[in-house]
Amino acid sequence: MAIKSITLPDIGNYDNTPVIEVLVSPGDRVEKEDSLITLESDKATMEIPSPYTGEIKKVLVKVDDTLNQGDLIAEIEADDEAEAPAAEEKPAEEPASEAPAEQTAEQKPAEPETPAPAAEKAPEPAAPAAAPVNRQSAGAKSHASPSVRLFARKLGVDLANVTGSGPKGRIRQEDVEGAIKKVMEGVAKGGAATGAGIPPLPEIDFSQFGEIEERPLSRIKKLSGKHLSTAWLNIPHVTQFDETDITELEAFRKSLKPRAEKAGIKMTPLVFVLKALAHVLREFPNMNASLAPDGEHLIVKKYINLGVAVDTPNGLVVPVVRDVDQKGIFELSEELMEISARARDGKLTGADLSGGTFSVSSLGGIGGTQFTPIVNGPEVGILGVSKASMQPVWNGSEFEPRLMLPLALSYDHRVIDGAEGARFMTTLSRTLTDLRELML
Repeated sequence: MAIKSITLPDIGNYDNTPVIEVLVSPGDRVEKEDSLITLESDKATMEIPSPYTGEIKKVLVKVDDTLNQGDLIAEIEADDEAEAPAAEEKPAEEPASEAPAEQTAEQKPAEPETPAPAAEKAPEPAAPAAAPVNRQSAGAKSHASPSVRLFARKLGVDLANVTGSGPKGRIRQEDVEGAIKKVMEGVAKGGAATGAGIPPLPEIDFSQFGEIEERPLSRIKKLSGKHLSTAWLNIPHVTQFDETDITELEAFRKSLKPRAEKAGIKMTPLVFVLKALAHVLREFPNMNASLAPDGEHLIVKKYINLGVAVDTPNGLVVPVVRDVDQKGIFELSEELMEISARARDGKLTGADLSGGTFSVSSLGGIGGTQFTPIVNGPEVGILGVSKASMQPVWNGSEFEPRLMLPLALSYDHRVIDGAEGARFMTTLSRTLTDLRELML
């Protein structure tokens, strides 16, 4: 047996990820892949597994510590047969403050969080796009961690206008908050601003009316609430509603159930919606795009990655199903089952939550007739799916029972006009009604 060090593996583009739970103690025996600690990034919770089987000798982290890739987590007396994973053979690289693949706040909008509303006591007002404070030397790069960059992007703060107080001028979250405070103070004193300040709701002592209880929001809800407030204030929303006849689709789905059950797959109507969406997005590329930060260019994506809202104990998260247009119904069903299970277990990674081009929020399993989904910026569209119901439909000579599915399409009106939105919805409805459209 040998004493081995366990370090934090690559969990995506995250710095200083907080530890929210330590699951082992010295003397505990763990198997390979048993969870050691739980981290909570700005998008999801993640359990870090042991790469070895053996006995824990030292636990080198505690709750509220922040970790980066390569940081020590624990020491373990590994069984002789336990082999180090490939990642352990190579020393972890020190995270770079400027990763080559990372763009600046001016070039890249914030990644999606979740398209479902989450209430906050008082949403933070969006800061003006250019905060006129402490400009750094011309051409100098803004040194900040990915989490700080994401925080700044959500609030519309140009990091080039923020002076960092950290080592070697590194920008911290407190520096971004200070820049916002200075600008808002200037607006309050009559100074000019590029955006409108949103007055907060009045604070009320509800205990004067009866018994109350304060419950903290989960981290996911707090972060998604800020993102949704930003999306709602910055994106001019339009929502179009429709109902589509899925009678034949449902009959086809039921005919596949024996085959799906034999393969251990649960095939839901949502899978057919995803497949139809991928087909229609090819015909309407503007809906599979993002508006550039300058507001004058459209970034059209040639890939189709669909974010699917998943209900979890800590709130809604939006894992991404990639290359939906290139996968069949059975493969999509299996992938959707697997990623939804990991979302509910808090085991999603940063890669699972990034790269979406269009989102879907389905409440069909719960109920309701219609709802208005919020666009998951920087995407330009989101589809809301409600519960299907049997309704009488006139076929030209008589009423007949048809299974009708309510749909709600919200989109960014700066990119999609009403006519294009209506054509998109009509085409999607036609595809779901007659799946032979997928063959064209």
